Amino acid sequence: MNESKVIQQNYDNIFSACQENMDIMINGIKRSVPHYHQSITNIQQEYIQAYEHMFDSSIKLQKECAKKAGIAANVSETTLKMFRHMTKEFVKVSSIQNQMTLATMDAAHENIKTFNDNIKSFRDVNNNIPES
Repeated sequence: MNESKVIQQNYDNIFSACQENMDIMINGIKRSVPHYHQSITNIQQEYIQAYEHMFDSSIKLQKECAKKAGIAANVSETTLKMFRHMTKEFVKVSSIQNQMTLATMDAAHENIKTFNDNIKSFRDVNNNIPES
């Protein structure tokens, strides 16, 4: 539908004018959602790749500098265990954070769904008022 025609249309009443204009706005929002999803996904992938490259480059550079300087890079078994333990705990914390984030998003989804159901019920109750 051509938006310039919408503005020039004659409406029977204010309600049909509001309804049509709200439909236009909602449809515009619906069309933009896939673009947001794709942009967010692209940003996440680029962010992860940037961190991966940063860590890889940092480790390679430090390894090269230590080698050229003749610095021993030996590490004790205790230190290795500590690193492994820290990594394991970090993965656990990240997993818990992800679960909490997803649970929060699910709760928000359910709240919006409940709100939508309540709007429908409110409308149905109000539709019955003129008939009483």
